[in-house]
Amino acid sequence: MSFTRRTGAALSALLLLLPSLAYAWGATGHEFISGIAVELLPDELPPFLRTPQSVEIISFFGREPDRDKKTSEPHDSDMNPAHYILLDDSGAVAGILPLDKLPTTRDQYDAALRAGGSTQYQAGYLPYAIIIGWHQLAKDFAYWRAASIGADTALDPADRAWFDKDRRLREMLILRDLGFWSHFPGDASMPLHNSQHFYGWGPYPNPRGFATGDAMELFVKGAFVRRNINRDVVKNAVRPYDACNCSIRDRTLKLISESHKLVVPMYELHKRGAFEAGDLEAIALVSSQLALGAEAVRDMVVDAWRASFDMLVGDPSISMRSILLGTHILRRDDFHYD
Repeated sequence: MSFTRRTGAALSALLLLLPSLAYAWGATGHEFISGIAVELLPDELPPFLRTPQSVEIISFFGREPDRDKKTSEPHDSDMNPAHYILLDDSGAVAGILPLDKLPTTRDQYDAALRAGGSTQYQAGYLPYAIIIGWHQLAKDFAYWRAASIGADTALDPADRAWFDKDRRLREMLILRDLGFWSHFPGDASMPLHNSQHFYGWGPYPNPRGFATGDAMELFVKGAFVRRNINRDVVKNAVRPYDACNCSIRDRTLKLISESHKLVVPMYELHKRGAFEAGDLEAIALVSSQLALGAEAVRDMVVDAWRASFDMLVGDPSISMRSILLGTHILRRDDFHYD
């Protein structure tokens, strides 16, 4: 059996042992990430998104994907792998596919993993959960922009009223879509969610004697965050918007790669009892990663808003650019799909 197939078999065996998946930062950590990200959105984002009420709603929805676990099949086996990607120590997915070689679609990703003896459901598909959700958010923003313009410029008063209602409903949908999606960049900021050492070091060479089994449970279920992390400290550690002029794929893989570098340092801290004792070094690492998660969400939301300028809406498709520039005057029929 090849090394990659042995690795895939080990991952499969490990996952079968898990009664449920770990909850990353716990409810508190995810609320911090989602809420702080929205609080730090720049003024170019719509005002409805930056109100205290919206921050509260998005913070609440940011923890929701964890609450959806333990539902039933086929829900759980399909959705749980959205929360993680199992990279080996070299950064390859399940020891098979280098992270920077991820294909465009989940079908292509699954095919590449199956060729090496794994699947997207065994190795996880966290990058795709982030990227797909981001595209949905950009489309939401495009329709919000269009409805806002239609409410002001449609020639028929009845059409203007229809667009105004559509805009208000779209705002509700954006709060839900943004909040729910924000959970997954938050997961990616948690180093263990990017590693084959997801729930203890597992069945791999372990010369440093790191914890195996569920010994990390105290930390990964969020008790450490709830007891030790100050929200203001996390917020103050968030860096300014990174104008990287890069794709959502690039931002996602950078976030995962940065987090993956901290897997061994986390295990070293755990081995010293730093998480259980609430040591300053452990607090600093977790605060920094929560800030990284909030940065990623904030930056990705800004990018989604800007990307919405170039999207298509309606049927037949209308370019947002033509709507924004006033070369297409919207009618209610543009949004009907009869």
